[in-house]
Amino acid sequence: MKVDFVVYPPHGRPFTADATFKENGEPKPVVIFTHGFKGFKDWGHFNLLARYYESQGFAFVKFNFAYNGTSVEDYADLHDMEAFGQNNFSLELDDMQALIDLLHDPQGPLNQNELDLNRIYLVGHSRGGGAVILKAAEEPRVKAMATWAAVSQYDNRWEELQMEAWKQEGVQWVLNGRTGQKMPLYYQIVEDFEKNRHRLDIPNVILNMRQPLLLIHGEEDETLPIQMAHNLKRWKPDAELNLLPQADHSFGGSHPYEAEELPAAAKAAADLTIDFFRKHA
Repeated sequence: MKVDFVVYPPHGRPFTADATFKENGEPKPVVIFTHGFKGFKDWGHFNLLARYYESQGFAFVKFNFAYNGTSVEDYADLHDMEAFGQNNFSLELDDMQALIDLLHDPQGPLNQNELDLNRIYLVGHSRGGGAVILKAAEEPRVKAMATWAAVSQYDNRWEELQMEAWKQEGVQWVLNGRTGQKMPLYYQIVEDFEKNRHRLDIPNVILNMRQPLLLIHGEEDETLPIQMAHNLKRWKPDAELNLLPQADHSFGGSHPYEAEELPAAAKAAADLTIDFFRKHA
């Protein structure tokens, strides 16, 4: 079954989420899936991914970051560019915290008899991979996590941008190659990062992360270099690293995704992650 619900974080902008699981009265380990930059919870093959985890005995929860460009009224695709431009890494961590807290709320939207809240696992794709590392470091209720094609730090690619012009003009524009949208990045994301570096600097924060970590990266990733996975492994030597040959950044997915089966690379990543989580039950 699939349950759609809305989360109301303290910052005031609600966001949509859904949980997919077999309703049988037995507590199931919970996987929270975190999308990346320009992503959203129903992108591409993510609904197939939810059903696959359901078939393997998990409760699979995915969500839209509040400021990812969707809205509660329309979450089928990115459309609210002003919200997109106002997003930042602190807000994303706050969204994840609100979701985790809601899962523990007896009055929340999900029947807690169906959830094993002692086994909460995080999976993050791309920029979401950085977010799950940071969240695990500050949330001891997370049992273990996996990153798929994760960014290794937030600020290392800003060097490619014209930082002084960005600061003066207050905005940079990025192109969504899929839709043709010009998407704003307001300079506030830099200011928030600098203000909250103690919370957001992945190379330092990962040193304080105690949970088991699985790193998965495609050898043909065209977006984030494979060196990022090696960096994360270097900073957390006990992490398990798996490099998938012939896998690209989206693990074979695209939007829209019309096939009825998971892309081979996405299934491989899912299976590695499921085995890892079962090992750390």
